[in-house]
Amino acid sequence: MYQYTEFDQQLVEQRSAEFRQQVERRLAGRLTEDEFKPLRLMNGLYLQLHAYMLRVAIPYGVLSATQLRALATIAERFDKGYGHFTTRQNIQFNWLSLVDTPDILDVLASVQMHAIQTSGNCIRNITSDPFAGVSADEAVDPRPICELLRQWSTLHPEFAYLPRKFKFAITGASNDRALIKAHDIGLQLRDENGQTVTDIWVGGGQGRTPKVAQLLYSGVSVEELMPHLDAILRVYNQYGRRDNKYKARIKILLAETGIEDFRATVDAELDSLDRAPFAHARATLNDIMQRFSAVRYPTGDANLPPADDNTGSPAFDHWQQVNVKPHKVDGHSIVVISLKPAGGIPGDATSAQMNAIADLAEHYSHGELRITHRQNIVFPHVQSQHLQQLWQALHALGLGESNIDLPTDIIACPGLDYCALATARSIPIAQSISGHIRANERNTGKDLNGVTINISGCINACAHHHVASIGVLGLDRNGTENYQITLGGRADGNIRIGERMGPGVSADEVPHVVERVINLYLDKRQPDESFEHVYDRIGKQSFKQAVYNEDAADAPA
Repeated sequence: MYQYTEFDQQLVEQRSAEFRQQVERRLAGRLTEDEFKPLRLMNGLYLQLHAYMLRVAIPYGVLSATQLRALATIAERFDKGYGHFTTRQNIQFNWLSLVDTPDILDVLASVQMHAIQTSGNCIRNITSDPFAGVSADEAVDPRPICELLRQWSTLHPEFAYLPRKFKFAITGASNDRALIKAHDIGLQLRDENGQTVTDIWVGGGQGRTPKVAQLLYSGVSVEELMPHLDAILRVYNQYGRRDNKYKARIKILLAETGIEDFRATVDAELDSLDRAPFAHARATLNDIMQRFSAVRYPTGDANLPPADDNTGSPAFDHWQQVNVKPHKVDGHSIVVISLKPAGGIPGDATSAQMNAIADLAEHYSHGELRITHRQNIVFPHVQSQHLQQLWQALHALGLGESNIDLPTDIIACPGLDYCALATARSIPIAQSISGHIRANERNTGKDLNGVTINISGCINACAHHHVASIGVLGLDRNGTENYQITLGGRADGNIRIGERMGPGVSADEVPHVVERVINLYLDKRQPDESFEHVYDRIGKQSFKQAVYNEDAADAPA
């Protein structure tokens, strides 16, 4: 993990002290809410339906056990005993009092954490592959580049007031687990003759106008990466729409100009760019790499308790098949811990669970863990000989669910239960679908690996419903919650936007729609055929009939 410098620590402490003064002025009435709003948003503090919500940054999804315990402390002392992990690898606390927020920022600063730029029209928390540095399919570890971008973008004076929020995602693996082509800028790191180069994808995004990013530059060197990114942001800052927030994203600018004209404008900006600020990018990156503490992989650990005999245990075998992923170091595994138990709220973790996971991370994963954009937790450094022990411990805590990348591994935003922007509930719908799938044994096996279900409570698509096999979008229709269904999306290197089936359905009908769609897939698929391949082969109309449970002649147009 990256270790803060003295400057890093001073920055977050000073930011916390500054915000304490701002909160005191607001509570004393010396700042109006309109005056205070931009100040709190710069520190990740939202005013939601019921209380203040604080979004805490987890840069590129990496946490230490100590940091997770601090988050558990915040949940216990200042919230209702839990936090919600998000699709940007952050955590949100939904029930805060304004008076407590300066103390919360102090707790965060004490463990090298903060809430800077988790809101506002700036460069948001940079996300990455949760298997970074350990995956068997990785060519380049993206974490040092992520940290370089974090330092460059934090409180950047020129990019603090962009036309809209701006999101980066970075991967160095052949399998895209960071969803880079659904971001404003996605970076694919590659090894080319022993040198790291980057493919820069621009203009992806979801929301009301979902777009897949386009390749802008290929094979950019480390020395040229920062000037290229700076030039792209400058062009967006100058030409991005500011008159309409729904058209203010870089994906809209790119759609209006076209990729070639956009590239020409960026090239012109590059030609006139002062390169002096980037002259030491390579040296800075080298320094950052030195500040990542190396993991020394042991061959055994006599301090761990002996494992129970689970030889032939179907439950353990299924968990190992579904939740355990290949590691680049022989004798080790990547373990994904599901935060999607039966009846649970996707992405939620109680303070007790966070403390227990922190303890397990210290025993089994060198004190390090990751957050995924699917709202789960990763142990990146587990000795394979200890998998049974870890599973037993997780199972005892109610965290041994075997459903990673299966239909019950549902992504859901907080929806109308919390969010001021939401137009419909998403959490109860996720719980209902999950229960319905579990009740149907046919739909619970690992043969449904890769069939994803994502549920958003509004058009902003925080739950990535556009790129799910089965996407659910909650809307308000004349005071009634109504749920649109999209099918055929995909969230990997071959990303695609799902197609909307037609009119929405009621909340009660959604689980039945999902069941019929999954059953059609099971009936029609060939061996090892993915959901989107079946969707393409038999056609939208067949799936539309399943959605509405009608014959082709009666299906809505």
